[in-house]
Amino acid sequence: MRALSRETAYARMLDASAKMQWNVAMILEAKAVEAEKVRSWLCNHVTPDAFTEQEEQLKETLLVHEQLIEVIDGLTKLNQGMANVLKAALRHDQDSGGGFGGAFGGGFDIGDRD
Repeated sequence: MRALSRETAYARMLDASAKMQWNVAMILEAKAVEAEKVRSWLCNHVTPDAFTEQEEQLKETLLVHEQLIEVIDGLTKLNQGMANVLKAALRHDQDSGGGFGGAFGGGFDIGDRD
């Protein structure tokens, strides 16, 4: 097995990150559809008339909110991981003089534009 060059390894990291971003976008799209269905159901079924006590209604709504917080937390952690990959690639780009050593045909600038 031969070793990959640093540029090839970073290019693969970026490719994997781009694929993960696409998959996350698909997950978020599906979650948005699901969230709309849940919202509609909640608006029609989680009413004061559906519960004998207000405490029961509060418990049910808290369960829904806890699930949403878990989803948001998971997506935040995933996004932080992907950002770390991009930061590592950017650090390498700056350390090597930019452009990934010509791995992308030279002149490829991913730095900030201020």
